[in-house]
Amino acid sequence: MKAVQIVAPSEMRVVEVEQPKPQAGEVLVKMCYVGYCGSDLNTYLGRNPMVQLPVIPGHEIGGAIAALGEGVPASLTVGQTVTINPYTNCGTCASCLAGRVNACQFNQTLGVQRNGAMSDYIVVPWQKVIPADGVSPRDAALIEPMSVGFHAVERAEVTDLDVVMVIGCGMIGVGAIVRAALRGATVIAADIDDEKLALAKELGATYTVNTMQEDVHARLQELTGGHGPNVVIEAVGSPITYVMAVDEVAFAGRVVCIGYAKSNVEFQTKLFVQKELDIRGSRNAMPSDFRAVIRFFDEHPAFPKERLISAIATPETAEEVMKQWAEAPGKVFRILVKF
Repeated sequence: MKAVQIVAPSEMRVVEVEQPKPQAGEVLVKMCYVGYCGSDLNTYLGRNPMVQLPVIPGHEIGGAIAALGEGVPASLTVGQTVTINPYTNCGTCASCLAGRVNACQFNQTLGVQRNGAMSDYIVVPWQKVIPADGVSPRDAALIEPMSVGFHAVERAEVTDLDVVMVIGCGMIGVGAIVRAALRGATVIAADIDDEKLALAKELGATYTVNTMQEDVHARLQELTGGHGPNVVIEAVGSPITYVMAVDEVAFAGRVVCIGYAKSNVEFQTKLFVQKELDIRGSRNAMPSDFRAVIRFFDEHPAFPKERLISAIATPETAEEVMKQWAEAPGKVFRILVKF
């Protein structure tokens, strides 16, 4: 079968690999669409220390069940549209024992610590298959990245009393904006790109802030009656935005961090104490977050999912669009590879 493989930094090719067969308790899934994640871009650029090359990337999946091994529940059927929970969990580390399997100490994500889904077929344990009935295979590839944003809102314990600032209006930030708005919060979207900010407002943000063109502090003080947002979700992974989150969050506020900063960050740690902040990480997503995105898609058929898809490539053009993304990363929501 056909697969896309990153063989070395800035080198990708289409390869032939053996098609897997499902064993007992496993499901063979035909890939229809697989999305590129930021981790895939970093792998391609040679900046992902968690990856050993060569590797097949991809963990944002829209597919259909092709075959079932013995012992798979009857709720899963051949032809059913599905997405896949791409994370592993050991069941014995502190996170797993606490029920937070998304943050397993020994997690191996598809396309990162192990070969991913950018191939004609993959086999996974049935427990990792998430039915997406009513969702097209194309749109099912958007579920995982949106679920990461949904999970960050869960970590922030957002309610309708909150003013939530989401820094970064990429795909994951969009998920956080949508989920916070669904919970009735007042949402402030922050980004450097006016096109992304305009879309964020359509998707639920009450206000927008262009952090390159506006006085961020003055604007936030104006919008919040001088308090600052009481929740800030950092979805960029930059030292600048990490510091912004701590500086701008209200006293007694919550900061939730999704992005990885690639270098050290210097904080005024007195703000941690003076503001009595809750600073929380948010990693991956729980199965309940996947189901929440699927329900959102079902209940909001007019949600403009097509506007979140910047390009659709074939395996043969997968490297070409990856290069284009690397040249203009701020202009891309999601690139899908169609199999």
